[in-house]
Amino acid sequence: MVEILKRSKPLSVNPLKSSQTIGAALAFLGLERTIPMLHGSQGCTAFGKVFFVRHFREPIPLQTTAMDQISTVMGSDENVTEGLATICAKSAPAIIGLPTTGLSETQGSDVRLGIKAFRDAHPEFSSTEVVAVDTPDFTGCLETGYAKAVLAVIEALVVPAPQAVEANRINILVGAHLTPGDIEAVKDMAELFGLKPVVIPDLSTSLDGHLAGRDFNPLTTGGTALDDIRHAGTAKATLVIGRHLAAAADMLAAKTGLADYRFDHLLGLDAVDAFVHALAVISGRSAPEKLKRQRSQLQDAMLDTHFMIGQARLALAGDPDQVKALADLSAAMGAEVVACVVPARADVLNDLPVDVVKIGDLEDLETMGRDAGVELVIGNSHCVQSAERLGVPVLRAGFPQFDFVGGFRRTWMGYAGTRDALFDIANLMLSTEKGEVHPHTSIYAQTAEKREGDDGHYPASPRSGLRH
Repeated sequence: MVEILKRSKPLSVNPLKSSQTIGAALAFLGLERTIPMLHGSQGCTAFGKVFFVRHFREPIPLQTTAMDQISTVMGSDENVTEGLATICAKSAPAIIGLPTTGLSETQGSDVRLGIKAFRDAHPEFSSTEVVAVDTPDFTGCLETGYAKAVLAVIEALVVPAPQAVEANRINILVGAHLTPGDIEAVKDMAELFGLKPVVIPDLSTSLDGHLAGRDFNPLTTGGTALDDIRHAGTAKATLVIGRHLAAAADMLAAKTGLADYRFDHLLGLDAVDAFVHALAVISGRSAPEKLKRQRSQLQDAMLDTHFMIGQARLALAGDPDQVKALADLSAAMGAEVVACVVPARADVLNDLPVDVVKIGDLEDLETMGRDAGVELVIGNSHCVQSAERLGVPVLRAGFPQFDFVGGFRRTWMGYAGTRDALFDIANLMLSTEKGEVHPHTSIYAQTAEKREGDDGHYPASPRSGLRH
């Protein structure tokens, strides 16, 4: 049974958490022709934009309702109405995501009242969908905000009436712990079975690092199209990756009546096998040779790396579902997670293959890791300095990664992604000090090096008078 330690400090030291608001914005960035408008101060949006730009190294479309001192005290509904009207007039988006921030939640703003006022005042913008989501950044984390946004999108946009089934279409709800590279790998696996995957939300086509056809676009380029979301009920089935999407999956099942298959992650042999089996059941086809080959390659990698990873002492830091994926892989390879820290409570923590998990910050990670003799830290770029103080290497995983190019695009999930993850962990473990006995060279040992002006003989020993 996992022991979950609650936060005991009145503050965070070296925080691990990314806010719910950023998580909701990330989900909206995976929808086509969309722009998130954060309901809060300009600083709230600017701070989040810095995180996104440094992680994805791309222009990020974000807007703000720009709450100031007056609107914070007197009411900010008008900011919502004016902001929506301005964006619609200038950019004509298909969807506007409207997550709240700690400021607007503390002020007591009713964003839905502001949306109603906008609809009444501007019927000409009726074609633009507005999806509001309550994401105060003083609770939860990036993962919970992302999940709330996906739930709000499904609740607001999916057509509930029964629809004719579209040949071979499947819905895939993907969690915040999947990178654009992971999502692309998931789609590739589905397509190998002859299926047509519609991913909600699809960061693999909006934030995968491509060059857009236009010099500047104020909206997202790529992502899940609005019509594809509306017609989710035409699919044959739904696959859900990430336990934090349980509420969104329940909502989609209630609206469409579709059967769904749920997975915590796709990292590790057992997890990917279960996903491939589900694809085989849905499609009625056996696993293609390409996937069988990749599975065989992963098995070989597991044999190659178990000497390095087995009994390794790891420290994990990240959002709950991400930590679950890494902990499951570590346990499967015989490694021991001796320090585990997450920023918020979640049901998935009860199933972690660890003894203790702490809801805390990176100071807690350092304390636990130092006491337990950790050998490798796995977490985002904020963990780098913690690993340096612990004197161990770090494997960057999660959000944000601002000191490492390409981390946003890295593929972890699937047979090939798991194989690469094992290689990276094994190579880092090879670089660590494990108490080996290093070769000892006596001061009396002979050397082939000649000093300048040497006659070719070795210097005499001060004790024996002999040359050595």
